[in-house]
Amino acid sequence: FLATIHDMTSEVSTIHDQPIVSEFPDVFPDELPGIPPVHEVEFNIELIPGAEPISKARYRMAPVEL
Repeated sequence: FLATIHDMTSEVSTIHDQPIVSEFPDVFPDELPGIPPVHEVEFNIELIPGAEPISKARYRMAPVEL
């Protein structure tokens, strides 16, 4: 998906005005099929009431590994 924010008070723009779309025209269709259908949540993470995050140092990486 490609999500963008447009100022609706200015001139009308198209999806082809976006740099990423212009760079990869074979990936994006000329006409968009519309907004995605509404889906229900497929999964969720059960939280335990009152649980605290684990206090542990993050995994260390060398700057060249980042």
